Amino acid sequence: MLYSLSVSNYILISSLGTTFPEGLIIISGETGAGKSILLGALSLVLGAKADARMVGPLQDHCVVEAEFSMDDPVREILRQADLPSEGDRLLLRRTVASSGRSRAFANDEPVSISVLQELSAHLVDIHSQHQTLQLQDELFRMEALDLWAGCADLRKECKRAWSALSEGKRQLSALEQRLAQARDQQEFNSARWERLEQAHLSEGELETLEAEQKQLAHAEEIKETLCAAENLLTPENGDALTGQLREAAKYLEKAGRYIPSLDGLVERLTSARLELDDIAQEIASVNAATEASPRRLEEVEERLSLLYSLMQKHGVGSIAELIAQRDQLESLVLDATELETDVREARKEVEALQTQHNALCDALHAKREAAAAEFGQAIQAQLHGLELDHAVFQVHVEETTPGADGRDLIRFVFSSTGHAPADVAKTASGGELSRIMLSLKAVMARFTQMPTLVFDEIDTGVSGSTADKMGSLICSMGRDMQIFAITHLPQVAAKGDAHYLVSKTADVTSVHALDTDGRVQELARMLSGAQISPEAVANAKALLNQ
Repeated sequence: MLYSLSVSNYILISSLGTTFPEGLIIISGETGAGKSILLGALSLVLGAKADARMVGPLQDHCVVEAEFSMDDPVREILRQADLPSEGDRLLLRRTVASSGRSRAFANDEPVSISVLQELSAHLVDIHSQHQTLQLQDELFRMEALDLWAGCADLRKECKRAWSALSEGKRQLSALEQRLAQARDQQEFNSARWERLEQAHLSEGELETLEAEQKQLAHAEEIKETLCAAENLLTPENGDALTGQLREAAKYLEKAGRYIPSLDGLVERLTSARLELDDIAQEIASVNAATEASPRRLEEVEERLSLLYSLMQKHGVGSIAELIAQRDQLESLVLDATELETDVREARKEVEALQTQHNALCDALHAKREAAAAEFGQAIQAQLHGLELDHAVFQVHVEETTPGADGRDLIRFVFSSTGHAPADVAKTASGGELSRIMLSLKAVMARFTQMPTLVFDEIDTGVSGSTADKMGSLICSMGRDMQIFAITHLPQVAAKGDAHYLVSKTADVTSVHALDTDGRVQELARMLSGAQISPEAVANAKALLNQ
């Protein structure tokens, strides 16, 4: 239940703090006094959309706080959100800055608006005067019947099954699309892969072949230069250069007998002679190995041409990238076979999920059909008690396209005279819609375990004895839960366990609880208007004493 509500700088409410008891709580006031503002403040702290216009004039922010009782579902939501869940009270707070930015808190800890809204679903059910339009809402009609039929858990299972089925179908569709693309490209990819595979690619091959091609293309020139170098080092006529170095070393040895420092030069000449001998041998070896081979040159150039062609065709700049392309094409060729297996498995999974969902749809349909007549009769009985003595109210369960909530379409049909019942939204007047919604709320309240219910002028369009009976019905609901009734009808207001008056002075809205005398005066105003007559006062006292 709602224990207290505190509001600061919210639109026309500069400061408000009030507590609420259990039972039926009446809220009344003249038109324009600010009853809707009070309801808006409560909606804000329960997660409604924030707006900079909510901040009072010349203020930089507004604050709304509400304290509720806390039951197990609320504690579970708090635990899942890692919020404090001890004790039996829940304090919600919402602030809105003049910029429009808002913040929310649960037990003084920051909380997201989504969590706030999840909490509010277990705290307060606000029924505004425009919610008779819910009778046209397929989901509302289904929820009403499912509460009566006890289908809540089964419907949750159906939602989970539908979600799994939808995801399974999505994955199957994606796999089938990939398989179709793989099959379309398989022949093309296979041909490209086979050509690359037959090329026997190896990293570094291109650089090696390019170097060999240069040597083979210039073999004659290379041999000519190598021979010239070899001849210079080992001339055919006269002493060889190495021999001259040997003679020079001998001369230096003789001189070294007198100049010891020349011994180092002798060693260097000897080392140079040996190095030149090695160089001459290597040149001779390379020269002997170098051959002009037009056939090998042709082979190398053909191989290079193939590699260049493959690189150009695949848009790459190296053999390594070409090898990567080959491996990728191989995986694509193999992927088609693997995808066929994946598609078969996915189809089996979808079939199993479809069977599961169908079974849940069957179970839901059976429970709804079994409960529809009894539910309709319960609403009809409530309507008879609200002076619609000949009214007929029926609940029809029709099959439609399967979905998250099963495969049923729930229709409410109504006739105030008992003849030719038709869709309730098309046949019921405003006053009849109010009574139908009140009857539905009264029946649904038994199952929702909602601690607090707010009726915002649900009695619109009714008066007289009908209003009295609606007040009695709302009062009976207040025995089991906390009920707030915003009303203009004295017959309803007189049934309350507590009465709060909303008034406006100098564009400032205030709320205060009425004592017995205050209730008499307010009921008299509701009965007679601005000029309160003695007869209206007497009538008000009579209403309170009923």
